Amino acid sequence: MTEVPDAWYNPLPDLGFALPPDLPPPRRGPRLELNVPAALVRQEMSRRRWLPIPDEVRRRYGQWRPTPLRRAHEFERMLGTRCRIYCKYEGGNLSGSHKLNTAVAQAYYYRRAGAARLTVGTGAGQWGTAVAAACAMFGLGCRVYMVRSSYLDKPYRRTIMELLGAAVVPSPSAETESGRRAAGGAAEPGGSLSIALAEAVEAAAEPGVHFCAGSGETYSLLHQTVIGLEARAQLEDLGDPPDVLVASLGGGSNLGGLALPFLGAMLRGGRPVRCVSVEPTACPKLTRGRYAYDFTEASGRGPLQKMYTLGHGFAPPAIHAGGLRYHGTAKLISALYHRRLIEAVAHPQRAVFETAVAFAAAEGVLPAPESAHAVHGAAVEARRADAEGRSCCILVGVSGHGLLDLAAYQAYRDDTMLDATASDERIAEALAGLPEQPPEADTA
Repeated sequence: MTEVPDAWYNPLPDLGFALPPDLPPPRRGPRLELNVPAALVRQEMSRRRWLPIPDEVRRRYGQWRPTPLRRAHEFERMLGTRCRIYCKYEGGNLSGSHKLNTAVAQAYYYRRAGAARLTVGTGAGQWGTAVAAACAMFGLGCRVYMVRSSYLDKPYRRTIMELLGAAVVPSPSAETESGRRAAGGAAEPGGSLSIALAEAVEAAAEPGVHFCAGSGETYSLLHQTVIGLEARAQLEDLGDPPDVLVASLGGGSNLGGLALPFLGAMLRGGRPVRCVSVEPTACPKLTRGRYAYDFTEASGRGPLQKMYTLGHGFAPPAIHAGGLRYHGTAKLISALYHRRLIEAVAHPQRAVFETAVAFAAAEGVLPAPESAHAVHGAAVEARRADAEGRSCCILVGVSGHGLLDLAAYQAYRDDTMLDATASDERIAEALAGLPEQPPEADTA
């Protein structure tokens, strides 16, 4: 029987290359200081392959981990595929998603560093819910800036966060300079995750208040590797190692958490595996973005990171997978894609929801809109293998449940859901706003 891992996996020693360094912002004026705990900074920079999970964090993990891995027999029959599809399900915790894995770890380290309250930006609400839950566990205050379109479409996400003691603010808001500037400018009225993040970072200027990053920082990806470590052990017990891994892509923590342990084993000479990231056509960072230095949020006052980005000013068209609307991609995931160690595809949301509804009927699990992208990607991979006369093992990351996303499923059912695709003009306009690229950008 699989146990909760006692260490996170750090892929940096196995990559064979260094990640491009973060750079200070090129603009004059006050810089944003994030005050990340030294323990997390050490994890970010560590060259140790295994990072021990603190006992208190592992004990909390034991409330819902190990998470189930189950073969999707009925979904396979529905598809008529010869492929074997396994689902690693992360929706069985209070937050309803994989986000709680790093939220618990970060709340633990922030509390030890003396934090009194955490501030976060959240898209669909999974990250905000996870941090609210983790703050409740460790006695911290919590303030969540939630993308306004999701705030309106997903009221029960807000209810859970508030029940857990968090204050939830629709973004853009009038509380911060970043919010006021966005609300009075040309930004989408529904907001964007980049703006919500900028508001959360700005709100962390008070003493004892710290900003908490959910999916882009390397340490948050490392915390998520409990997913892939469990999945590897579970598939080894079954004697059925995967040929293909499929996960949705927002900032990168879900994909990284599932894929990194498998990629690391492959880089150390183990069995080859394809890792496929699935993003929405409304926010196609990897498939249509640029590998460049950019800001991680909209204020332009924080550090620059080398990433695949659509530009920090990019406001995607409205889609129901709010967690996949971030303009950029984690620097670790970006570096892997730049070297073609992982793959990327983009799909429109109506096709994604069609597959998600069929999956729910077949398997009895309603995936979150973000997770539905991975389920659809797995179906596409299975059909491709069948067309090529191959039978393969597919591991799909079902990163959360969709029980608080019923407005999205209702829109699909009512046929009011539109296929949103980012236009070339919108992407070009946002990329034109990238900061001036430093000389390091040409060689990193």
